[in-house]
Amino acid sequence: MVSFIGSLIALILGYLIYGKIVDNIFGSDETKETPAHTKEDGVDYIPLSWPRVFLIQLLNIAGLGPIFGAIAGALFGPAAFVWIVLGSIFAGGVHDYLAGMISVRHNGASIAEITGEYLGEGARKFMRVFSIILLVLVGTVFMTGPAGLLANMTNLNLNMWLGIIIIYYFLATILPIDKVIAKLYPILGGSLLIMAIGIAGGLIFGDYKIPEITLTNLHPDSLPIWPMLFVTIACGAISGFHATQSPLMARCLDKERPEGRKVFYGAMIAEGVIALIWAAAAMTFFGSTEGLASAMAANGGPAGIVKIISDNMLGVFGGFLAMLGVVALPVSSGDTAFRSARLTLADMFELDQTKINNRFKLAIPLFAIGVVLSQLDFSVIWRYFAWSNQTLAMVALWAGAAYLIEHGKFHWIATLPAAFMTAVSISYIIIAPEGFGIQGPLATIVGVSAAIVTLVWFLQTHKKQDIEKEMQNIA
Repeated sequence: MVSFIGSLIALILGYLIYGKIVDNIFGSDETKETPAHTKEDGVDYIPLSWPRVFLIQLLNIAGLGPIFGAIAGALFGPAAFVWIVLGSIFAGGVHDYLAGMISVRHNGASIAEITGEYLGEGARKFMRVFSIILLVLVGTVFMTGPAGLLANMTNLNLNMWLGIIIIYYFLATILPIDKVIAKLYPILGGSLLIMAIGIAGGLIFGDYKIPEITLTNLHPDSLPIWPMLFVTIACGAISGFHATQSPLMARCLDKERPEGRKVFYGAMIAEGVIALIWAAAAMTFFGSTEGLASAMAANGGPAGIVKIISDNMLGVFGGFLAMLGVVALPVSSGDTAFRSARLTLADMFELDQTKINNRFKLAIPLFAIGVVLSQLDFSVIWRYFAWSNQTLAMVALWAGAAYLIEHGKFHWIATLPAAFMTAVSISYIIIAPEGFGIQGPLATIVGVSAAIVTLVWFLQTHKKQDIEKEMQNIA
């Protein structure tokens, strides 16, 4: 219990203290006009109140990650608490904040365009392709997942629910953001927070013994903590998908200060709190990680775990809300995944999105690809998404670090987590079944070495650029 309460306090203090440090280093300015005002178009650029933008951002970035990922991560034991807290404060919060605020400074540009601006044209081209692939994968996963859950809960079959979800996604992708998303998401975001608070209250005031922090690996299948835990719990600590979503809200942010920190850094911390609660509930309710693993196998995975815990802690009504959240979370990330893909393509081809025909030109091919992918094995798509997600986070952090260097800011707040995520991403693809499948210490050696080499190259490159700029100024 002490570790759980302490972790919650640490996340709150992280927002209040480190979040403010990050905001001050970046230099948010309440007097600067945001793209929501300078480029207001009634479609994607619309100023909204910060509580509304916060809840939309939270729903955009959450998906199933802070619940399903946290439950899977709970199999490693209380070591998951450490990663959620440190990851959210020093990596995920910084990542989301920089992705959002740099986008604000660049008229709401997508993460691909931001990357190209600060890491070069090659990085821009890579990120355009990579981010669009990731977004379509997310959109596909988050249409098939909830369709399957709804099919199990109702008399309608999978394909009927899939059709309904695809129609909703298409409307949310092409309609102005204040017509569907801005009206629906605050309600869904509120239900997510209420559900998490209810589970936290049940843990704290109920007859439960939450395990204390230990770095011992308690995974029943003996999966290594490094690097598996750091990929398993992504959205609850750091997730590259967030870098594709923050620019959506960069186009709706009313003021840089104090709203930027509240929306971008704050939503990540809120997601960390949700992940922490579900990780604690999962590893506590079933008595051990072995008990959790058995329950997952017997009840259809994390969705079954959510229902069991919610029914017992919150009653029938709470159980209904929990399952509604399990369905609503992926839906609310899937629709904005396709919307982000549309905007990324629009930035690439410089297509005016105030014209609905241009929105159709981009949305129809994206959904055609999504429908084809929806017929593939869900688990295969998800495995490749996991690595792609953390790789995108790595690139986004390097871009953020480059921005800070170029503007004379203290770049280490982004450079260090970028190097760390480089080690995670490289190590994972070497050891994972969907990668090279090589077990043993080689993955760690190669991953850490790659991170060190990348760090040295990054620092040398930007040092050389600074010298060239000084020479040009002298000339």
